[in-house]
Amino acid sequence: MPNYTPLPETGPAPAAERWLIDLPDAWNLVDLTGEELARTRAAALARGSEPREKARINDMFRQGREITRSARKQGALLAAGTVTQYDDGLFMAWGMVFAVSTPEGQELTLPVLSRQLGLTREGVAPADRQILAAQIPAVGTVARVTGTETARLTADVDTKLLAMHTMIPVPGRSNDYLVVTMASPNLPLKDAVYDLFDAVTSTFRFV
Repeated sequence: MPNYTPLPETGPAPAAERWLIDLPDAWNLVDLTGEELARTRAAALARGSEPREKARINDMFRQGREITRSARKQGALLAAGTVTQYDDGLFMAWGMVFAVSTPEGQELTLPVLSRQLGLTREGVAPADRQILAAQIPAVGTVARVTGTETARLTADVDTKLLAMHTMIPVPGRSNDYLVVTMASPNLPLKDAVYDLFDAVTSTFRFV
């Protein structure tokens, strides 16, 4: 499912005018108003039979509402996701693209990114955080941060999410980046989730 989105209108004219990322067939663009998410939640609850399963579905959709609300506040250029019921349980994941600009004279270094992305309540990075170099075929070598992050649902309730952030320099704009952020609450599927996130992000290209 291709999604063409104009580059943010800031800075000098770029060498590329649009970007493209391919989504899996089971993923859809997220309605950031929350209306579509509410309909999907009702359908998922209708399929659930056990009280424990329904409680888990409610919990995951509550996480989804908070993630989409945060994406809307942070000015996401694109938000997409999936809520898929398999025989062995519910799979939920989101992907978002944000525009990030660094002030003149400053660099978007990996240590700076690590401090800004998903710190715990104590202000430290997740224990499993990794700062990596990744390859995107149409872009080249890019910086990537992964880890199990804590998302705030309410003032006193947190939830953990597998997260992957990939920083992609915008051609012709030395201070501008597009950040592809992907997250999922399905912690037991860590390896498969990261493989999926890498596969989706690897389709990113400028056109």
